Amino acid sequence: MPEPTPTSTSTPECSAVPTPAPAPESSAVPTPAPTRETAAGTVVAAASGGGRLRRSVLGPLAAVVVLAAAAGGWYASGGGSPAGAAVDGTGEAVAPVARSLRLPWPDEGQASVAVEGIGSLGTRGEQKPVPIASLTKVMTAYVILEGHPMRVGAPGAAVVADQRAADESYSSVETTAPVLAGRTYTQRRLLELMMVPSGNNIARLLARWDAGQERAFVAKMNRAAAGLGMRATTYTGVSGMEASTRSTSDDQLRLARAAMKDPVFRQIVATVSVTAPGTGATFRNTNRLLGHDGVIGLKTGSSTPAGGNLAWAATQRIAGITRLVVGVVLHQRAGTTPAEGSAAAHEAGRALITTIRADLPDALTRAGGSGRR
Repeated sequence: MPEPTPTSTSTPECSAVPTPAPAPESSAVPTPAPTRETAAGTVVAAASGGGRLRRSVLGPLAAVVVLAAAAGGWYASGGGSPAGAAVDGTGEAVAPVARSLRLPWPDEGQASVAVEGIGSLGTRGEQKPVPIASLTKVMTAYVILEGHPMRVGAPGAAVVADQRAADESYSSVETTAPVLAGRTYTQRRLLELMMVPSGNNIARLLARWDAGQERAFVAKMNRAAAGLGMRATTYTGVSGMEASTRSTSDDQLRLARAAMKDPVFRQIVATVSVTAPGTGATFRNTNRLLGHDGVIGLKTGSSTPAGGNLAWAATQRIAGITRLVVGVVLHQRAGTTPAEGSAAAHEAGRALITTIRADLPDALTRAGGSGRR
């Protein structure tokens, strides 16, 4: 059974509980992984037209390597910004096709969506910096991979877990993943343990390994944000535990699009489950949309001050070209429980994804095939 929702309303993402290795998907609805971030109760969210949305469930993701190999077309098609066109919060022109789409934007918080090779589909909500919880780990992974590039399928560098990471392996107040002090782990496995079950202790371990101390790594994160043009973002920690780490959906969309250009990052965020070596503990991905409706990533984050947050990436075949659709939803049901916020963010993300997949091809045809003028 899923772990009960925590009674405290002030603690960020709570400790991940290991689950059995996932069985193949069947017609039965699988039980969500029993972590406080993933064990959100069933909720429904309003969609355009007053419809109601069912809860999404997690299923296996197939052919990750094939999807990653197909990514070449995601970024190949460009196009200039048409004169006088509306722009989103990133400064990118909103694609003309967006005018003919009726997207079910969430009623609260912030949301931004873009399609590689086509452009922005728009932004909703005031773009003021808000806490982002474990979406912080997208930047942590981005900086690690920038400083320690990996080849697809390779294990990467060797990292020895320190005593602090081991001591922080089990917590009742944050999401963690177990490691053993003195044991050597591969860079890839630690990135998986950070991104899949959202291990805060792993994020801090990787930061110390890279920069010697977490404060120095946070400085790297802020420099990387500035380099990407994330002007409304401030990182104060590496895991997202700090409510003072703040950003906007436009800035997080900018980061997500940059991170997804790395094939190793794409494979990691598409990982359905990961086992912590030496412990036998297996964890399911906190992203319940993964493997459904073309979703191949990206990252969840939830806490009481941040509400529910979700960065997602999905592929869609349009006119013979595989397009990458990337979106970010922030600050859903802030001030409630992490479970309630997470459920709301997943539903908001699913509503956008299913509508885009259903309506974008026809909208592009009406717009002249490319969505750009």
